[in-house]
Amino acid sequence: MVTDHLISLLDREGVSGIVMASSDDSTNDGADQVLTEERGYTRLLTLNRPRQLNALSFPMIMQLLNNLIAYEKDPEVKLLILKGRGRAFCAGGDVAAISRSVIEGHWTLGAQIFWNEFILNYIIATYRKTQVSILNGIVMGGGAGLSIHGRFRVATEKTVFAMPETSLGLFPDIGASYFLSRLTGFFGEYVGLTGARLDGAEMLACGLATHFVPSMKLTLLEETLAKVETSDHFAICAIIDQFSRHVPLKESSAFNGLDVINKCFSKETVEEILSALELETVNAATEWIVAAIRSLKKASPISLKITLRAIREGRLQGVGQCLMKDYRLCCHILRKEASNDFFEVNVTPTFSWHFMPSETWDSLVQGCRAILVDKDRNPKWDPCSLDLVDGKVMDRYFSEVDDACWEDLKLPVRHASKL
Repeated sequence: MVTDHLISLLDREGVSGIVMASSDDSTNDGADQVLTEERGYTRLLTLNRPRQLNALSFPMIMQLLNNLIAYEKDPEVKLLILKGRGRAFCAGGDVAAISRSVIEGHWTLGAQIFWNEFILNYIIATYRKTQVSILNGIVMGGGAGLSIHGRFRVATEKTVFAMPETSLGLFPDIGASYFLSRLTGFFGEYVGLTGARLDGAEMLACGLATHFVPSMKLTLLEETLAKVETSDHFAICAIIDQFSRHVPLKESSAFNGLDVINKCFSKETVEEILSALELETVNAATEWIVAAIRSLKKASPISLKITLRAIREGRLQGVGQCLMKDYRLCCHILRKEASNDFFEVNVTPTFSWHFMPSETWDSLVQGCRAILVDKDRNPKWDPCSLDLVDGKVMDRYFSEVDDACWEDLKLPVRHASKL
């Protein structure tokens, strides 16, 4: 990456991160995209792009970075509450800006967005003060990066979580290989590969959420949290516990089939996982198994391979290492070195009908060929099948980018590194 585009956000306590500046960045232009409110020792941050389902834009990333760095060194701030306005917490990154920049020939602009987003994810993962994320709606992709790395994640009956990147020609980034690999058994492989939709109860059961609070109690929860004068995790957890409750899983939940998930998704390759799932249908064609098979067959083959390898490596890596790995992968994808799958973007009913009208989803991924140009919703994956994915190409995706101006993601030095 061009080194003169790097700047440092200085912090008297040493919580400084290297942030990549964009020539057209203006955090002031996006100030109202994140609303801030002071309530005693609590700071409430509200993502404010409801029409775009709070898709994470570059100005939002920069404002959140600035806020979190400032709050961490401010003794008058003890607690952060992060939520979204409207029916979504955050439906993912604003891929329109990224895809548009690459189509116009500037892959480095997209890389800058990922660079800063991943630094934000790392600061959240290593934050000294307590963060409570209220996941009262859609949570996907970049939204998971803002919340799952934080201390407390509160789901509700309105929560819908998914990592649908393999159907977008991408992979679950934002350090997802760190937290997906640490879910019960091989449930993380199932979620990451299939893009399966989870409700609040399932998030709580698998560990993605720390609490389940009915949405009607959220206002009272926020009011109570706003009275805290401490960053003590146990004290804040005790407050959330007062409003939370255990909720049963639906009978059709895939988490009820964890034994089958562990048997199938523990296989070494995507091909073996798919074969194992198909074998399961011989005895019982359970709804979630059929859906998983359909999703795997419709997803980008190279994205599936990247995702499985990333999660498996993530089991032995810290969150910083996972984010550095994700940055390499994203840069290779943006450079279109071996595949154009991200720019095909398969937006199919497989996942979009669960979350929003198709025209709303289209607005989130405009600029990608299958939606904006041809509008055929029929991606031409390259390579087109799992057996055609070259092992050497895979190795290249996980290696450094061969560009004299490129450099690995530089993470800030933190008080308790999770590198």
